Amino acid sequence: MSIEIIDGANDAAIADWLADRLLVALDKAGPEGIAISLPGGSTPFPILAALQGHPIDWSRVAVWPGDDRIVEEASPFSNVGRIRALLEPLGARIVALEEGALPPRFALVWLGMGEDGHIASLFPNTDPRADAGRAVIRLTPDPLPPEAPFDRLSLTIPALTDADGLLFVIRGGSKRALFEAASLGAHDLPVARLLAARSQPVTCFA
Repeated sequence: MSIEIIDGANDAAIADWLADRLLVALDKAGPEGIAISLPGGSTPFPILAALQGHPIDWSRVAVWPGDDRIVEEASPFSNVGRIRALLEPLGARIVALEEGALPPRFALVWLGMGEDGHIASLFPNTDPRADAGRAVIRLTPDPLPPEAPFDRLSLTIPALTDADGLLFVIRGGSKRALFEAASLGAHDLPVARLLAARSQPVTCFA
């Protein structure tokens, strides 16, 4: 399946793209609606804010974080807390990660990527596998990122690739080069393992 890299899109353009995909997915879905997965970090939230102006029936959207720090939801380090504050008032159902949870098939999984090639909280030291037996795992990044030194919960590669489409938003030339190398199978970092395991189209805004 294809990997499309789109250069130079601003937050509003990415929000427009997301809105189009969500509206199409909702139109095809039954009364239960759809599920999507969103990343944490600083990049998604201006895009999600721009998405609020689109006519999406959020009451039919369940939102899962792709990963989260193991902190109270009120903490500024909580991905699910920030997602809940932004999208729950619009009617979305926000699902906090728990060990042993069984995620649905996602209409869209949106991922970021670190300079070390990690996706969600699947850091290189965690040796993520495409045949992982669990959908949600608890793990400890090594080294712990100094800006967020917490244990994590993360969807695994099988859960992240159980989706109709994958989206990446990547900022910076070094990350783009790492992503392009991953798409060619030029290394074995977590992002490359995910791309090798997927069976759906990928869109990457760089």
